[in-house]
Amino acid sequence: MTASHLVPFRITVCGIEELAGHSAIGVSHVLSIMDPGRPVLPVFRGYGEHARLDVRFDDVVEAVPGKQPPQAAHVRQILDFGRSLQEEPAASAHLLVHCHMGVSRSTAAMTLILAQARPDRSATDILVEVGRIRPQAWPNLRILEMGGEMLGRREEFVAALPGAYQRATAHWPTDWLDYLEKNHRGREVRLLRGG
Repeated sequence: MTASHLVPFRITVCGIEELAGHSAIGVSHVLSIMDPGRPVLPVFRGYGEHARLDVRFDDVVEAVPGKQPPQAAHVRQILDFGRSLQEEPAASAHLLVHCHMGVSRSTAAMTLILAQARPDRSATDILVEVGRIRPQAWPNLRILEMGGEMLGRREEFVAALPGAYQRATAHWPTDWLDYLEKNHRGREVRLLRGG
């Protein structure tokens, strides 16, 4: 759990394996992002009363046979959920965002929620805050492109992503970029490399 200097609500970002460790921290909102077909995780029964949005899509940035990339409808759901969080009293508002590893889909969603709540802050400021909360953050480019478009900030976020990716590489093994290339994330690697 982390307090953010950008928003009044607390934020937790994690992967599936970390969820059980957060059941007693007073989460008011859960954004659960997993692969298509995954059922609701039983761990949430131990979370007490909370608002939850379950969205399902694969962690890719291109159309890939057999994979369901994030779509505009998913991003609109995420932004709508973020608006509902802003209506919660600050003292009790605590957002937990998770995906499989708490690295890509979840951090992209958190970036958009923060950007929507703080249109006065630069994309760089927001991505630095995301990296402070989740140092290994590697936000999904496709999600940020679509959400950035909806918020009128697409080019600003795309321009700020190479810096965020560069900061994240310190938390990943040397073959991380090869892994991304092999898993339909080459556009992110090219963006990092200035291409």
